[in-house]
Amino acid sequence: MDLAAAPDTFSVSASPGFAAWLAAQNASIAFATPPSKLFLVGIRPDGELGVFERTFDKTMGLAREGTDRIYMGLRHQVWRLENVLPPPDRLEQGFDRCFVPRQVHTIGDVNVHDVSVAPDGDVWFVNTRFGCLSRLSDEHTFDPAWSPPYLPGPANGDRCHLNGLAMGPQGPLFASSVSETDAIDSWRDHRSGGGVVTHIPSGEVVARGFSMPHSPRWYDDRLWITNSGTGDLCLVDPDPGTFEPVAFIPGFPRGLSFINHYAVVGSSKPREGDLYSGLGLGERLADMGLEPQLGIFVVDLQTGGVVEWMVVDGPMRELFDVITLPGVRRAMAVGLVSDEIERTHWIDSSSMRRTDAGTWDHVGTGEAGDATRAVAEVDALGRDGGVSG
Repeated sequence: MDLAAAPDTFSVSASPGFAAWLAAQNASIAFATPPSKLFLVGIRPDGELGVFERTFDKTMGLAREGTDRIYMGLRHQVWRLENVLPPPDRLEQGFDRCFVPRQVHTIGDVNVHDVSVAPDGDVWFVNTRFGCLSRLSDEHTFDPAWSPPYLPGPANGDRCHLNGLAMGPQGPLFASSVSETDAIDSWRDHRSGGGVVTHIPSGEVVARGFSMPHSPRWYDDRLWITNSGTGDLCLVDPDPGTFEPVAFIPGFPRGLSFINHYAVVGSSKPREGDLYSGLGLGERLADMGLEPQLGIFVVDLQTGGVVEWMVVDGPMRELFDVITLPGVRRAMAVGLVSDEIERTHWIDSSSMRRTDAGTWDHVGTGEAGDATRAVAEVDALGRDGGVSG
């Protein structure tokens, strides 16, 4: 893929209250739209929405560790992006986070889906091509850690389309897949009702009957999931193995995050003839006279209603994942396509002192060196702008 030729022509619109809602939550949002874009949405100094984007190769699963580190799954890599702007510093235009690519793990073309950080700091990802959950490894391409009970073990070939990971307080808790079949590509014949959720610690399938489920998440001691083939955000009760729709999303819902009593749900545009067509979602949208939308929809979990939204119009049709960044007003990122990655330097000498010999020694936080913290030449901010309401 020629990243320099990635499509850049798009427009963003939002509900009139989206900016105020984001400000009230004291948060911003990041979302990934395959094949190439990472979007960061926050509040500009004038109180309006600001949208910042950068190009990477097949943006997929997103995870955050705190609010200063983001992991992002790509075509054959997992990147760690690190914030280089310490509080309370801000860059021009009100950015309070500057995420810079710091570390890359090459995992091969395994069709990485969800990415998640465990409580012990291990980074897990859904290895869809090999039908397993994997951990990042410094020695190997990946470290196979778990496979669902209906598969013989990690093996090349997408059989059940394992795609989702819900991380719990003790570690990986639930996984989603489009089927529980073990023949290569057999999941394609089970898109309408063959989806399952599996309890990872026990290996037990705890709920069945989903249509292309994605994005299981454990939040507020409950299991949530997008039943993507029907367009529903659902609440799952693993004990009796049931699930109930909470909200309808006007598109193929995939990508799920939470803040306070709200769910932030991603939505894609299925089209005739692709893997996301021929499902119940298409009929529901037609009955309502709606076109599928690519964007973000905010659901009030207390009422089940969609209260705010933001949609993207342009050549992209898929949104894979979304994360919320609590306490972050506006984030930017340094990309890899232009030369900005070559011209951006970060030096922190506030905790260092120069010796008479010219060397620098760490002397502890708060003891001043004679240099200052600076992000050099991060003035080429690229595409960044407001949002029409």
